[in-house]
Amino acid sequence: MRPPAQPLFLARQSYRRRRLIDALRLVPVLGGLLFMVPVLGASGRAGSSFGGAIYLFSSWALLILLTAILSRRVQGSPPDPSEPPARSSPPARSGGSDRSPPGESE
Repeated sequence: MRPPAQPLFLARQSYRRRRLIDALRLVPVLGGLLFMVPVLGASGRAGSSFGGAIYLFSSWALLILLTAILSRRVQGSPPDPSEPPARSSPPARSGGSDRSPPGESE
């Protein structure tokens, strides 16, 4: 009997990288849910909006922090060998002449 051509399970590093990328994709959904909480909760109450503003800015800061942590962990993990290599961006085009703007001398 022959062994299977491909392994049954993914390598641990590529599995973790894919789950981190999945978590990064869910951050905007989490942000939408967090931002809707004050809208849904304020329908029957009257009062100052200071607490709502603090909540929105703290949840915004939390989303920024979460995104920063996850993106650094994704960048630090080795790339998945099954993913195609990333294409480099095309070179920037110059807007015309290579002369310096008027008023600037070399």
